[in-house]
Amino acid sequence: MIVAGIGCRKGVDTAGVLAALDAALHSHELDRSALSALATTSFKRNEAAIFAAAERLGLEVIVVEGSDESDDTLTRSDISRAVAGSSSVSESAALAAAGKDARLLGPRLITGAVTCAIAVSGASA
Repeated sequence: MIVAGIGCRKGVDTAGVLAALDAALHSHELDRSALSALATTSFKRNEAAIFAAAERLGLEVIVVEGSDESDDTLTRSDISRAVAGSSSVSESAALAAAGKDARLLGPRLITGAVTCAIAVSGASA
C-alpha cells in the first residue's frame, strides 16, 4: 500500500494539493498511479481541496482520528504540534493510513501551502 499524507493551510485549492502530491511522488520516482489512497488527520477533515484532489484521482481519503501518537515522523514542527496536535500532519496521516509496519519514504515535502509525505507498507515497502 502506498499512501500520500496531506497537510495544508486553511483554504488551499485543489491545484495546490495536486502540485504538492506530484512533487512528493516525483521525489521518490513514483507517479499518481502508484497511490492506494490519500490521508489526512481529523483536524483537516473540512479541507475541500484534499477531497476534490482525491476524487479527481479516483482515490479515497482516509481521515485519521487523533493526533500524532508515535514518534515515527521524520519532521518535528512545533507550529504543527501547537496548531494541529501533530509534529507533522502529512507524515503522521500517511503512516497511520498505510497501516502496520508502514514507513515513510522520506520527510514531508512542502509545496506552497501544502505538505505531502509518502508512506508504504506491505508488499510496497
